[in-house]
Amino acid sequence: MKPSKTATANPPIHLTPRGAARIRAGHVWVYRSDLKDQKPKAEPGSLVAVLDEKGRILGDALYSSSSQIAIRMFAVGREETYAVELPEIVSNRVAAAISYRDEVLQQTEACRLVFSEADFLPGLIVDRYNDILTMQVLTQAMDREDLRRAVMDSLREHFPNSTIFERVDERIRELEKLPAKESGVVGKPQKGNAKTATIFNMNGLRFHYDVSGQKTGAFLDQRENYAAAAQYARGDALDVFTYQGGFALHLYQNCRRVTGVDMSRPALEVAEENATLNEYNLEWIEANAFDYLKDQSVGGRAYDTIVLDPPAFAKTAKNFDTAIRGYKELNLRALKMLRAGGTLISCSCSFHVSEADFMEMLGTAAADAHRRVRILEKRNAAKDHPILMGVPETNYLKCIIARVD
Repeated sequence: MKPSKTATANPPIHLTPRGAARIRAGHVWVYRSDLKDQKPKAEPGSLVAVLDEKGRILGDALYSSSSQIAIRMFAVGREETYAVELPEIVSNRVAAAISYRDEVLQQTEACRLVFSEADFLPGLIVDRYNDILTMQVLTQAMDREDLRRAVMDSLREHFPNSTIFERVDERIRELEKLPAKESGVVGKPQKGNAKTATIFNMNGLRFHYDVSGQKTGAFLDQRENYAAAAQYARGDALDVFTYQGGFALHLYQNCRRVTGVDMSRPALEVAEENATLNEYNLEWIEANAFDYLKDQSVGGRAYDTIVLDPPAFAKTAKNFDTAIRGYKELNLRALKMLRAGGTLISCSCSFHVSEADFMEMLGTAAADAHRRVRILEKRNAAKDHPILMGVPETNYLKCIIARVD
């Protein structure tokens, strides 16, 4: 197998045996500590040939001169990049990612169009909210002008009447040693003016979206879990960490009363706007989730359905023990507050807490609460967030739906 013509413009990068084994096992990241020369002469953001310790070609990768993830494999064990220009491949992969969503998604105007490594476009994330597309560039390579242009041209071709808005993560740009820039509109629709706010449909409900929001998006990875949770919901429901009401609004379709709790007032204000948009009447509580659950539990409050959807408690492996304690406290409180036959929907988006870890925590909480718990469904992220085999980081979301007796 030959390296690509583009890759041969830079000296090849040789991996240590551990780095080569990592690639052969299916992962696409190699850390700088696994390069034989940790400061190779490759240009920042360039495509490089990757060789094992014996000089055998493993494929082509995108190189970062500053990140601890030094290379992200772009073509593994095949000749895809040989004799083909890199921008053309990027454009084709964007088109393929969009085509995949067209095949597997229904009844939504909001989804993740490009999911970085899982769509073979490492360092690029694109979300769709009706007629607004948001783009995030996370690596030196994807910040190259020619690759930016390829991405933008492909998005314009498929969504000519959409605004393209770039969300900038200042910390990521600092780590990648990229020039500072501000978030803003980078592509206007063919007709009309650029938009920074819109309304989109998801699972038959309507939601507001504003690019000035505090989060990257509307937790699109939970879209299918929202619908699944609604099928089991009944009676009095509590949605903890509701953010803009994603679970709460879906629960309302089958529940007598729904309360959403979050400590962010701006998020709850959007949640109320979403409720009004759907002509729903929900209760919103601004509170710390741990304090609220404790007060409700001590007060003897009971519910038929409880959703726990906290932010990532373990952003790094060293936070694992603290995260498990946090998850257990939340789930223990919820289990004690559920009426017999009630439904618990418990989620974790912490990659460093595996499904096995999460299930063990839930089992311990159930034992301590003296409740019998039957697992009805074990779910992951929505289909627009595919899991790439060999890259466990793409398998981060856990959603457990259980009956509690």
